[in-house]
Amino acid sequence: MTLAARPLRLATAQADFEAQFKARLHWSADTDAAIEQRVAEILADVQQRGDAAVLEYTRRFDGLDAPDLQTLTLQPEELKAAFDGLPPAQREALQAAAQRVRSYHEAQKKASGESWSYRDADGTLLGQKVTPLDRVGIYVPGGKAAYPSSVLMNAIPAHVAGVGEIIMVVPTPRGEKNPLVLAAAHVAGVTRAFTIGGAQAVAALAYGTATVPAVDKITGPGNAYVAAAKRRVFGTVGIDMIAGPSEILVLADGSTPADWVAMDLFSQAEHDELAQSILLCPDAAYIDAVQEAIDRLLPTMPRADIIAASLNGRGALIHTLDMQEACAISNRIAPEHLEVSSAEPHRWEPLLKHAGAIFLGAYTSESLGDYCAGPNHVLPTSGTARFSSPLGVYDFQKRSSLIEVSAAGAQVLGPIASVLAHGEGLQAHARAAELRLNP
Repeated sequence: MTLAARPLRLATAQADFEAQFKARLHWSADTDAAIEQRVAEILADVQQRGDAAVLEYTRRFDGLDAPDLQTLTLQPEELKAAFDGLPPAQREALQAAAQRVRSYHEAQKKASGESWSYRDADGTLLGQKVTPLDRVGIYVPGGKAAYPSSVLMNAIPAHVAGVGEIIMVVPTPRGEKNPLVLAAAHVAGVTRAFTIGGAQAVAALAYGTATVPAVDKITGPGNAYVAAAKRRVFGTVGIDMIAGPSEILVLADGSTPADWVAMDLFSQAEHDELAQSILLCPDAAYIDAVQEAIDRLLPTMPRADIIAASLNGRGALIHTLDMQEACAISNRIAPEHLEVSSAEPHRWEPLLKHAGAIFLGAYTSESLGDYCAGPNHVLPTSGTARFSSPLGVYDFQKRSSLIEVSAAGAQVLGPIASVLAHGEGLQAHARAAELRLNP
């Protein structure tokens, strides 16, 4: 039987568009109750038994039998050896990508991550002090595939922010270590690394064990167990986000080769069966051309079965009235990756409010952003781009307010604070301000 990928074909002019559109977008972030229960048990067990519990779950889930967690600790020498052992092309690509990611996040830090202060006319100093987190944990997936790019995107902004220690955890099922992942850890400046994964790794990072140090924040994607564990430990530590399936939305005016757009839709669909790829275009003939390209190119893809399942289950090719309507629909979706595949991308960019990352022009494939353009590829999914932002330097910093009230300033602020504090029934607050007033 020939494998086929037929994304849902819709047109905004059809009577039932809204119902079909909403049904195609729907994805439940609710975690399976059995997963939640199992994760709760794992977290509690690691919190109580530490290293012993982590070793037991690593043995059970990853098939990796080790006498202690020190055995599962990746030493800096091993990371460097992995880098030195790569083919020259991979070493150069890794270093080039890392440099671009570092340059982007250094610019980001200068733009928004510096401390500042000013003085009022009476000498009162007001400001903000920006300081890095002491220690963060980065989770790098290591099950179905290896993701050295995730190492760069999580560790480099933390390093640029000035984080003191970066602790990496990466599952290595059956002890299979990916040299590119280890080399990326070396290039990105990871402090310590452990070959553990799953909910038990999240628990170890959150609570600490005899071997794994407790961190202040955990970032990085993972499977349903990792996501459920991050959700549960939030509050004990910070987290970046709860990531859903990957998404791409292409706004096309028909000027880009159809093969390019079809492959861009594939680029997200190949992640997993729940990934979502959508095309919005006012040209019906162009949509036909993209479907033809999908039919022709799909058999050439090594992950064709996953791509087909994703496009058939969650993909859509939507005919819009015009590009303005396409932009409005895009804002409703608030996609993770948004490609503006147009001859005039800067004409439409001002209309786009909600997206994790916006890729402008036909030559800007989403894959370039994923690997080496510079901006972070850890992006909000499932419509959360309406209120969330890409991972960045600011996720590894915190801000403290600076207040130094002068004697003269106390005479101005004291009466205001006194009135408000008495109004709230907090007399000690009022008296603390009043005592500083000149008699």
